[in-house]
Amino acid sequence: MVLSMTGYGRAGALLHGRDIKVELRSVNARFFEYSSRLPRSCAFLEDKLKKLVAAKVSRGKVELNLSIQTVTAADTVVSVNWQLAQGYRAALNAMSERMDLKNDVTVGMLARFPDVLTQTAAPTNEEELWQDVQSVAQQAIEAFVAMRATEGEKLKEDVEGRLTTIEELVAQIEKDSAGRVQAYSDKLYARLQELLGDRNIDEARLVTEAAIFADKTAIDEETVRLHSHVAQYREILELNEPIGRKLDFLTQELNRESNTIGSKCQDVAITRLVVELKSEIEKIREQIQNIE
Repeated sequence: MVLSMTGYGRAGALLHGRDIKVELRSVNARFFEYSSRLPRSCAFLEDKLKKLVAAKVSRGKVELNLSIQTVTAADTVVSVNWQLAQGYRAALNAMSERMDLKNDVTVGMLARFPDVLTQTAAPTNEEELWQDVQSVAQQAIEAFVAMRATEGEKLKEDVEGRLTTIEELVAQIEKDSAGRVQAYSDKLYARLQELLGDRNIDEARLVTEAAIFADKTAIDEETVRLHSHVAQYREILELNEPIGRKLDFLTQELNRESNTIGSKCQDVAITRLVVELKSEIEKIREQIQNIE
């Protein structure tokens, strides 16, 4: 399965009084690069989340965002500062006696005094929190991978279409180059006749020149390798593993063979075909930069 290196995935859930959201996005990169933004209280999840993503992604620059909002008081502990509360009560009792006023101290009154009641975060159950975050993160990763697969299928279809075009161009180059030696011999013979007039032309020398020309301009090996590379390209596209680097190397080989053909053949028609061939290879190279 071909996977694109660009993708996006998001998931969220309300678990144990916490609203958990995980978001992933990725762009092209030569290797696997990971970064994340987590709440400070969740720093201990950094490595766990990285391993979770790395199990599904081998190449690409991936960014993970985790947000957690507490929607209940489950994570909050309210405590009483008894010493301070007793101090306030003693002070109010003293005021009542000295000023001859009714002592109407109530719990509600004491609770409103500063610092009598304090709120602190309850100890985090790290294992429970990890299980909840992991559950949401796995859903986000599934959506992320699904999008990469969809984009990868589009890339595969485009590359396969261009491979077909390359095969057609190579076949045309083979056809056009088939008669180039005879054409060269005829042209050379006509030129010699023009220069030598009625004098005899050395047929052996003519054959030798034609053979030298044929050897210098032979492209059979290059076209055979191009056909082989295209066939191998198609095989790699069907592999169920990361293939981007393999395709990158094979694309360089395609380009090398086309350059060799261009340098050997001086025929205008073949040169135009080579230009088209190199154009298709360059378009493939641009596409596979997005493949994992």
